[in-house]
Amino acid sequence: MMWHEEYAMSGAPSPLDPSFVSLNHAGPTLMACGTEAQKTFHLPKILSGETLWCQGFSEPGSGSDLASLTTSGRIDRDRLVVNGRKIWTSYADIADYQELLLRTEPGSKRNQGLTWVICDMRAPGISVRPIENLAGTSHFCEVTYDDVSIPVDNIVGEAGRGWSVAMATLGFERGAATVTLQLALLRKIETLRERALACGTPVQSSLMQRISIARSEALALRALTYEMFFGTAESPFEASIVRLVFAELSQRVHRIAMDLLDARNVDFELSEPWVEDYLESYSETIAGGTAEIQRNIIGERLLGLPRQARP
Repeated sequence: MMWHEEYAMSGAPSPLDPSFVSLNHAGPTLMACGTEAQKTFHLPKILSGETLWCQGFSEPGSGSDLASLTTSGRIDRDRLVVNGRKIWTSYADIADYQELLLRTEPGSKRNQGLTWVICDMRAPGISVRPIENLAGTSHFCEVTYDDVSIPVDNIVGEAGRGWSVAMATLGFERGAATVTLQLALLRKIETLRERALACGTPVQSSLMQRISIARSEALALRALTYEMFFGTAESPFEASIVRLVFAELSQRVHRIAMDLLDARNVDFELSEPWVEDYLESYSETIAGGTAEIQRNIIGERLLGLPRQARP
């Protein structure tokens, strides 16, 4: 926790670069669930930056509902033959490996019969299509698998028992690394405050009030994160509160930035860094589970409300 805080406060590069999955998903998952051979081969390469990873979880029809995925892996002696499609796979176009979740037991339902496997992104049969987002960047990708052959030795954990491995991965994704994003957002709020004062904005103005409220919300979120990680939280599902609050707060902060800059006078060729960040912020309530899904989890798992009707 201290390392991530110091990293953020130093103004170091954003942790959402291509190495995020390698360092915060794949590496920790292999440490917790991988074989000695898998750890010996992959961990040094991840740590040195020699290899990059991407995450192959979401699908066109099962983004937030991960247990409904259909990408299949047919076991053929010592190989898995994979067919299907994944989407919203960040940096798949430059990744060397992928943490791939697929269904290896025909006829299995929901979280049964799934397998977490290491996929070489250069294997024959893999095609990657970058997806341009609202900000004009294309780190999201769609990945298609056409009879892709993967050694069964690349299975992490047990075949058909990949749900627990996937939950470990998601736990690492929402772990201490999220503090870096929170504090980076707090730095942005302080920058907005300084910029507003430099522009002569009165402290009592509605804009300064919005900045002050955002700062208070960011500090409250940091306190909630401490509570969750240091053992006083009552449920692991409190991570959904952290995720939801951060996503919506990020969007409000970037809306404040655009109002401060006066969006009508900003060159939308992304010459102003805040513009790209503002456009990127729209994905916050989609990535990592939509805001609606997070609210369902909070309502059902934390508040004990009736489950939403499933189709």
